[in-house]
Amino acid sequence: MLTSRESRQPRRRYGRYGAVVPVHRMGPELVNWYLVEEDGRLTAIDAGLPAFARGLDAELEALGRRRQDVEAVVLTHSDSDHTGMAAAFRDAGARILIHRDDDEKLRKPGPKSGDGSPIHLVPLMWRPAFWRFMGGMARRGGAKPAKVEDAQTFVDGDVLDVPGRPRVVHTPGHTPGHSALLFEELGKLFIGDELCTWNPLTGTQGPQVMPKPFNVDYEQCFSSLAALRDLGADELLPGHGDPWRGSPADAAARASEAAGR
Repeated sequence: MLTSRESRQPRRRYGRYGAVVPVHRMGPELVNWYLVEEDGRLTAIDAGLPAFARGLDAELEALGRRRQDVEAVVLTHSDSDHTGMAAAFRDAGARILIHRDDDEKLRKPGPKSGDGSPIHLVPLMWRPAFWRFMGGMARRGGAKPAKVEDAQTFVDGDVLDVPGRPRVVHTPGHTPGHSALLFEELGKLFIGDELCTWNPLTGTQGPQVMPKPFNVDYEQCFSSLAALRDLGADELLPGHGDPWRGSPADAAARASEAAGR
């Protein structure tokens, strides 16, 4: 995982033939959000933590952009570290889109249920990494998510009418409506928190399911890996950790192996 603010400046990335690949990894540490560019038009994938808005205009300026240039914000799920700037983009004119099963939590934020109930975090509190991660989230507004009441909703299999035209792949488990987003022409799969490549509690790197107490249904996270295996992508871009180059099938297999399955 990148460890300095300077190393996370937005940047263009290049394909094997030297052509610009229009995907920008944005934000400081803790959680990723992304911009995808098509013919000068922008889609944001997720929206970071609320406090990221303090540096938003400077990050966009580094790309020669303004927040008004973002036409749509497509949310992989409703957790506060992925929705924090959604209202700011909406107020600048962007459409907000989310799976219909997470729309209620976006409109009325609150704690998770099931395996993600706050009571299940108690056994983790001895870990210094827990306090570093959760403290960093809280300092950046993660404990006070903004309500977003006017999002448009999608379902599994929808091809979204936003720049890049991603296809929705429903992957419930982390949240009921969690969805990956496949940009087929780019060969990029934005995986949200279905998988991470950096475990925020242990620091372990490589494809893996998020820690059990961070998910509504931990077992369902593994069931949802089946939805990834046949997808045509050569790079996975997670909410936590560095992009992972390889097939979704290989990433799913590694995640299962990492969990001893």
